[in-house]
Amino acid sequence: MAQETGSLLVVIDVGNTNTVFGVYDGDRLIHDVRLSTATERTADELGALLLPLFARAGLDLSAADGVVVSSVVPPLQAVFDRLAREYFGCEPFFVEPGIRTGMVIRYDSPGEVGADRIVNAVAARELFGSPVVVVDFGTATTFDLINAAGEYAGGIIAPGITISAEALFLHAARLYRVDIRKPAQLIGRNTAGAIQAGIYYGYVGLVDGILERLHGEVPGLRAVVATGGQAEMIAEGSRYITHTEPLLTLVGLRLLYERNRGV
Repeated sequence: MAQETGSLLVVIDVGNTNTVFGVYDGDRLIHDVRLSTATERTADELGALLLPLFARAGLDLSAADGVVVSSVVPPLQAVFDRLAREYFGCEPFFVEPGIRTGMVIRYDSPGEVGADRIVNAVAARELFGSPVVVVDFGTATTFDLINAAGEYAGGIIAPGITISAEALFLHAARLYRVDIRKPAQLIGRNTAGAIQAGIYYGYVGLVDGILERLHGEVPGLRAVVATGGQAEMIAEGSRYITHTEPLLTLVGLRLLYERNRGV
């Protein structure tokens, strides 16, 4: 891909397990990169990893027009601040309490809501209207409701499918680790198949059980949007997920940057 000529915005979503980097040319996402999140990495190490990956896509981001960061890992804020300044050539904008979101936060303590959840809520409302539910499959699985008035109404937090599976492997001595995926059949004919069926269909049951209750409490729910690492896999078995947007958070980061630019 040749270097774009428009305004380049770097968006960064720092999660507990993975960090996703995206590059927007105007309102068009032109490239994205996913790295594992490691609290011991320095800004120089991240720069050494990222710049060749962007260069392979024909992108020179040494003088980006903007950088916006959402992070749920506070110890890494200083690392990404330095990365933005020294490798992307600009001061970063961090998603944090007090920024302009254009969304009322109906939470007892708004500052407790993870930045990624607000970013996702902003993006989902923009793309699908409201009321809408966002299900984010990450280290934890979160369900967030944007009500009919377009307000962030609150959410639900459950253990993620990966850490749920790890708990099983850790505490059952004779059960071994298997790939987490949709099995070929419901009834396993060997130990691996039985574990995969239990993990996959058990988790789909958790997700759909919560979504069924939300449908009962939220009249006129327009959409249920899945995002995050296992979104497509779980959505395949769900009766209630209507849309899959793996990079929903990047959309929200761009929207929030635009709403706060020049403020």
